Amino acid sequence: MYDIQRASMLKRISAFLLDFILMMIAVTGFAFLLSLVTGFDGHNAELAAKQSEYETLYGVDFDIDPADYEKLTEDEQKKINDAYEQFAKDKDVIKSYNMIFNLTLLITTLSIFLAFMLLEFVIPLIFKNGQTVGKKVFALGVVHTNAVRLTHVALFARTLLGKYTIETMVPVIIVIMMLFGSGGMTGLIVLGLILVLQLFVFFKDKLCTPIHDVLSHTVCVDLSTQMIFENADELIKYKEALHKEAADRADYF
Repeated sequence: MYDIQRASMLKRISAFLLDFILMMIAVTGFAFLLSLVTGFDGHNAELAAKQSEYETLYGVDFDIDPADYEKLTEDEQKKINDAYEQFAKDKDVIKSYNMIFNLTLLITTLSIFLAFMLLEFVIPLIFKNGQTVGKKVFALGVVHTNAVRLTHVALFARTLLGKYTIETMVPVIIVIMMLFGSGGMTGLIVLGLILVLQLFVFFKDKLCTPIHDVLSHTVCVDLSTQMIFENADELIKYKEALHKEAADRADYF
């Protein structure tokens, strides 16, 4: 049909879940390969060895449970605090910690990027009509909001700017920074704003499109009923033909 045949929410969710599972598998695989190349485990081992060295030297346990820590005497707590303070000042510890933080960002960023480019760009180029594996299975596709076939540029923008950068990497980087003790309230506010923005654009648009579709002017459709035009000129010609047909019928009656 000519008008936009928006895919049902059930089909969209089903396709998303399948794509999400494949994405996690791809990210894990790429992350494993990158960790081997960058020697990530070696830096973790160095930091663990340094921690063990200070724990043995001071006779403490840095991984003590908070509840057990509260049960210690003031002298025992001070001993742990002093030991950790010296541990945190060690140049080798600082170097290993910084390397682990930087490599975590690098590996996470690259592995997610490669997974997105494979599953959300390369495969849709092969399948055509913006179809991921999930969309292929459930007969869904992606077209421009005027039913014109999705261009490579729009697909790239949809994948890289919308899905990868705004919807995925910004939240992931904030979470990583918070896990390493930075970001704090600012990170939570940014995460909240992204969530609010996603909900706003989703429910504001009658087509219920997320951020990545709004940015690329695209929509997920049911290919079993959707008519797709190769370009805007073909769309105009089709509209003109419909108009002429309607005019001819009016004259006849």
